[in-house]
Amino acid sequence: MSRFITKSLISLFSVCAAMTVACGCSKESAPTTPGRLTIAVIPKGTTHEFWKSVHAGANQAGKDLDVEIQWKGPMKEDDRAQQISVVEQFVTDGVSAVVLAPLDDQALLRPVREADQKNIPVIVIDSGLKGDVGKDFVSFVATDNYKGGVIAGDQLSKLLDNKGKIVLLRYMEGSASTAERERGFLDAVHKHPDMQLILENRYAGATMDSAKIETSNMLDVLRQADGVFCPNESSTLGMLLTLRQNGIAGHLKFVGFDASDPLVDALKTKEIDALVAQDPYKMGYEGVKAAVDHIHGKDVKPQIDTGVHLITLDNLDSQEIKDLLQPR
Repeated sequence: MSRFITKSLISLFSVCAAMTVACGCSKESAPTTPGRLTIAVIPKGTTHEFWKSVHAGANQAGKDLDVEIQWKGPMKEDDRAQQISVVEQFVTDGVSAVVLAPLDDQALLRPVREADQKNIPVIVIDSGLKGDVGKDFVSFVATDNYKGGVIAGDQLSKLLDNKGKIVLLRYMEGSASTAERERGFLDAVHKHPDMQLILENRYAGATMDSAKIETSNMLDVLRQADGVFCPNESSTLGMLLTLRQNGIAGHLKFVGFDASDPLVDALKTKEIDALVAQDPYKMGYEGVKAAVDHIHGKDVKPQIDTGVHLITLDNLDSQEIKDLLQPR
């Protein structure tokens, strides 16, 4: 090999390395094998424990079904532009299918339709999209989020004997999954006329830190409250930290959503009274499986429910909950 070619190759590798470092999103992928299906899996974000479990499920499906998994998503769950860019790049790359958890139920519809126009099937997971299933995307694989919210509302009502002052901390506008949980929660507590909602119009934002800041600004109301509900992992954790730091954790009934290790630990110490848990591992697995089944011409249900569970101290040691918290 000539010295000129060697120097050119070194320069090319240097440019590629620089481009990889410059990318502002998280990406993990295996080398592409010619003729093998490549499934792009795009989460809302890459920092929450929830998405790490989705990733684990998707990877296991990739192994079981002998397909390659390309995992890439924005760092934070409010970077819509970055997620749109990721979808567009995978479409340009010509992947076999896309499994997407849309950050925004409207903003992601255009790139999903562009994928469909290029005959790249899309499976939507976790959070809904304002498009037509069977037309814009193949299937919706998710928790029954409305049901999860109803479970949370029923449990908080039970903990308070159907009376008391309660707070709902919302997550973020545009997130269909948490909006459904919030709607289910409100419908459940409104069944009890003595359940008084004293705050419901505050948003936690995309991260634990933003949730902590918002809840710190709500302290006067929280000190008056008998109960509180938060609709996802980061909002629940931000609320927990604020209650702890101000000496009121455990003094009001607290129902959260999702089941990361810190939240389960808080359940054990009675700082949280109940958690409504999804099955993110199953969501990742079933999302990839639905994509592969569709490519192979198999029937795929338009909606696949991955289940929702109530976790309390009473059932924490049950085999069902252990399996949920420590998946395959």
